[in-house]
Amino acid sequence: MIGIVGIVVIFVMVFGGYLAAGGKMGIILKSLPFEMMMIGGAAVGAFAISNDMGGIKHTLKDIGKVFKGPKWKPADYRDLLCLLFELIRLAKQNPVALEEHIEGPENSSIFGGYPRILADREAVDLICDTLRSATMNYDDPHQVEEVLEKRMEANLHHAMHSSHALQTVADGLPALGIVAAVLGVIKTMGSIDQPPEILGKLIGGALVGTFLGVFLAYGLVGPFAAKVKTVVEEDSHFYQLIREVLVANLHNHAANICIEVGRQNTPSHIRPSFSDLEEALKAAKKDAA
Repeated sequence: MIGIVGIVVIFVMVFGGYLAAGGKMGIILKSLPFEMMMIGGAAVGAFAISNDMGGIKHTLKDIGKVFKGPKWKPADYRDLLCLLFELIRLAKQNPVALEEHIEGPENSSIFGGYPRILADREAVDLICDTLRSATMNYDDPHQVEEVLEKRMEANLHHAMHSSHALQTVADGLPALGIVAAVLGVIKTMGSIDQPPEILGKLIGGALVGTFLGVFLAYGLVGPFAAKVKTVVEEDSHFYQLIREVLVANLHNHAANICIEVGRQNTPSHIRPSFSDLEEALKAAKKDAA
């Protein structure tokens, strides 16, 4: 919703200010279809050249994050801590019983209690792979921690592709606007014998290209790229929480300590309070009993 509000504010302030200063929309509206065809079409073509089909689909899908915001909400972080607590407690009490949950999470009664997390393939794989590594009796937990760090860096790099792609388009739009403006000037020079009022309109139409390129770059596409980056970084905290808790488990800390380590390392605006988490853990224990 805040994304839509931002777009409305941009258009109202820019064009409202232009009209309030005595500007006329006629010349902009007359030139807009042609300028948008040149600038927008060139931007789309450049975007297609610089990305493969997977990257294009990924970017188009991620544009929705500008309006939806982060996937993981504060309640999901609380549920994740409860899920990890149940798995770690079971691993310490009965390692054999844990195998059925990490080998077939889709049929697990523990994972089944948290459908949003179960639906995320990467989160489930990260949990199961790490717990499976713990059963291999690694002599050095730092080995697993290093593997997790590299895996998460690779996942974050892939998730950032959309932001980088949009930012590349934003960086190119002002130059494409100049291209459209130059073409407008060329058109104007071909009508140099016309009276000043006609030449003024032609020059104004040419300048619409420069305006449009800069406006799209800094008013829309650039902010879209920044928002996608922010949302991706925000969602990455969810997977970092998994790493923090499971690495603490590899160091043979008690289940409660592992969960508290994860809670303390969660950013404050999405961190569940100690009392809320305690109540959720008590409920999880009661359901498991």
